[in-house]
Amino acid sequence: MSKRVIITYNTQDSAAAALAEDIRTLLDKSGFAAEIYQRGCELHGALCMITVGGDGTILHWGKLAAMYGLPLLGVNRGRLGFMATLEPADISQIPDILADFKASRRMIMSVEIHRADGTCETREALNDVVVERTRASKLPEFRISCGNSEVSRVHADGVIFSTPTGSTAYALSAGGAIIAPDMECIECTPLCPHTLFSRPMIFSAERYISLRCTSYQGSVVTISVDGERGIPFGDGDTLLLYKFDKPLELIEAGEGFFGAVRNKLMTPLK
Repeated sequence: MSKRVIITYNTQDSAAAALAEDIRTLLDKSGFAAEIYQRGCELHGALCMITVGGDGTILHWGKLAAMYGLPLLGVNRGRLGFMATLEPADISQIPDILADFKASRRMIMSVEIHRADGTCETREALNDVVVERTRASKLPEFRISCGNSEVSRVHADGVIFSTPTGSTAYALSAGGAIIAPDMECIECTPLCPHTLFSRPMIFSAERYISLRCTSYQGSVVTISVDGERGIPFGDGDTLLLYKFDKPLELIEAGEGFFGAVRNKLMTPLK
């Protein structure tokens, strides 16, 4: 079994950089061959990747880890930490965790933006895809389809499409459900719909989900993929979502996902 470990971190956080170096030193003393990721670093054949930062850092590095089939362990330097479940005070546990770890499979969404002019842009989303009007725009109409069947037409500020991993992010704030992270599905949550009867919907990951919009009085719509904002989306364009063929293997640490839900969402309600 490979003992090589790739360490990444939030480059905007000097404390994360220092913690990454501490982890590298700890792993080297424990018989692992740890290295801080640099451009051109060989990823094939590594045991795993460790990332130091918040969930946003995992969104940044997680898709790269999935491409290379590397299990990922997140050390939390952010505020909540639903994916980065190991706290900095517990990094001494990392050698034991890596010696015998289990990982949960996290679905990734393929994102295709088909333009009216025939071109296509592609992305991958570990968390969510948000389609929304700009602040000063009138409400557009969003048309959502599953396969060849139209499901809904709604006038709204926008629509969130989330993976189970992303169900605890923006979708939760918009009234969506918490979905067990090892499930494979796509959740659709309207943003401030202009109706009394709109509810979140959950689609099978084996289906293709599409969305089109119709502007109203010059409304402007953009797409955000895992927080990457400002992708234009107009009349005649089509957003197509489906399950990506490679999942992220997320190494479980601490109390895991449900411990994070209990401690970071439920506790303040008591």
